[in-house]
Amino acid sequence: MSHVASDPAVMGMTRPAQHGLRLWPTYLVTLLCVVVFSLPNLIDPMMRYDDFPALMAEPAGFWEKTLHEGRWLNYLWHERGFVTPSWLNFALYQMLWAIFAASLAVAAIGRHAQPWFTGLMALLIVISPSAMLISLWFNTLLPGLALVALYAWLGTWMRASSHRALLPPFVVLTFMAYTTYPLLLLAVCLARSENRSLRDLIGLLVLFTFSFAAAVLCVYTINLQVHGVFGVPLAEWRDATPAQDFAGLIANIPLIQQSLAGFLISTSFGLEAVAAFHLGLFGLTTAVLLWRAPGEAAYLHAGFWIGVALIMVQILKTGALAPPRGFIFVWVIYGMMIVRAAQLLVAQGGTSGRIAKNTVLLILFCYILLIFQQYASYRPWQKETRALATVVAQSNTPVTIVGDILDLPSAQRAVINNALGLEFRMDQLTGRRISICATSACDAAQSGTVFHVTDEGLLRQ
Repeated sequence: MSHVASDPAVMGMTRPAQHGLRLWPTYLVTLLCVVVFSLPNLIDPMMRYDDFPALMAEPAGFWEKTLHEGRWLNYLWHERGFVTPSWLNFALYQMLWAIFAASLAVAAIGRHAQPWFTGLMALLIVISPSAMLISLWFNTLLPGLALVALYAWLGTWMRASSHRALLPPFVVLTFMAYTTYPLLLLAVCLARSENRSLRDLIGLLVLFTFSFAAAVLCVYTINLQVHGVFGVPLAEWRDATPAQDFAGLIANIPLIQQSLAGFLISTSFGLEAVAAFHLGLFGLTTAVLLWRAPGEAAYLHAGFWIGVALIMVQILKTGALAPPRGFIFVWVIYGMMIVRAAQLLVAQGGTSGRIAKNTVLLILFCYILLIFQQYASYRPWQKETRALATVVAQSNTPVTIVGDILDLPSAQRAVINNALGLEFRMDQLTGRRISICATSACDAAQSGTVFHVTDEGLLRQ
């Protein structure tokens, strides 16, 4: 599993990169990319309804997730006692994601490679569609992503042995922020491994497995002490069918296919041709790495498949679909593989190298545009709710919304799935609550300022 030491392109991930001159230019380029595709969402960022308690620093609104999701680090963040504006939180979140992408790229490419490839890998990581989807919970996930970014940054200058020694505590803490965050830490360790071998790989995977098990045990124990439940029972809204026996596990197998298909289609922005393209490119990339850098192929695929296996086990056990955002590590490792394969082909010279480089650039530019458009799709909802907030702020009487807000065109475009999103949004903008109810329940008791849900939007009575 060793590389040809005389070929810098083949060496790739064999030595720890130095920060300083290599990291900060990469970070600045990555941050610029983040700013570009986040432009529609920077001033008034979109957030999901269950992210508002984190914005408002209201721990009571997050308490049930400590039981049903084990997010104890996030709960402590809700207890911070101060509130910062949403635009600042979103900007910090995106900066942290850029730090992670840049640090991982620097650690992965190594100090012997051309800086161009380091920047290219960082950019390909940062445009992860799953990362874009999960960024709508930026207020809640700030502390967890901060730890992920810190661990990646430490990987650019610490000795590999010292860096790995920090893996267990970082896995435990990030698991309490988001279940698959620890897999991003594993990707960092795999990227900056100095002396790759089968023994080293097995040692790393064993360390990660025990760290992940410790994280699960820690959450289970805290839930037992606080809630009296040893485990993390899923909330009713997930419509889970937990497996009680082997037959239950078999019955949940179709959910694996649905989860993987949902992730692939989401990653491809609903375009089946793009999904097929990614599957084909994954196979070609794997072939190139096996040919030119089998050690890297083994390390990266080990991280890829152990992550997929953990999600599959969770699906079989709980009987609940895994959301596309939970696969955030898949694109990260996939992006690393693509750039490393392109780097190896470019070093070889010829037409294959040019095609590989142009393919990476095509993916990069297309996904910057697609993510920009995705963030822009939330603007009609933000604009309509700001207009409503102006009325609410100026009204001296109660404000009532009559009808199902999920039928609003702007709500459908922004994939609003709970009326609480509008209630919390008004609280954010005005500090006041509004009433929302169905027409049959409100016709007899309408008073004050009333809006009706229509195909054209909210119309004032």
